[in-house]
Amino acid sequence: MKNNVEISEDLNRRIEMLTSRSTLTRDQIIEDALSHGRSLAWQEKWIAGVQAGIESADRGDFAKEEEIAAVLNKYGQA
Repeated sequence: MKNNVEISEDLNRRIEMLTSRSTLTRDQIIEDALSHGRSLAWQEKWIAGVQAGIESADRGDFAKEEEIAAVLNKYGQA
């Protein structure tokens, strides 16, 4: 069942920005917010963090092999 809801221009703009910066559709973003309590602010922060990580990786900023080994050893996966 589909429902139509009037959304303020500010919220609409934020949802559109999220769709342009992610692989999620407008409906998925709204569903995530309503079903899982993930506010637009949470989603915006999440996507910004992912983008920052990608940009960091693009610059070659990765964890050193020793750091990766330490984490894997900590969790018994090495």
